Amino acid sequence: MIRSELVQRLCELNPELKTAEVEAITDCFFETIVEQLAAGGRVELRGFGAFSVRSREARIGRNPRTGEAVPVPAKQVVHFKAGKEIRQRLNAS
Repeated sequence: MIRSELVQRLCELNPELKTAEVEAITDCFFETIVEQLAAGGRVELRGFGAFSVRSREARIGRNPRTGEAVPVPAKQVVHFKAGKEIRQRLNAS
């Protein structure tokens, strides 16, 4: 599902809201998550999962075409841990 499909689905579920309003809410939701993560925080959505930031150290990688060693700088990456409810739904027998 892409963002526009999410907005469309939310519009279908909430016909009293205009598309522009749903887009504004969706933008605010995602922007708030990004701001919290950028500040080094954690975002937990009960029943869905938790987003956090992890550090990756600098390392030496390889160019797949040439095999040449390439330095890869240290960076911050987003980590997602699925919540209990979503794990149970995905693994239901």
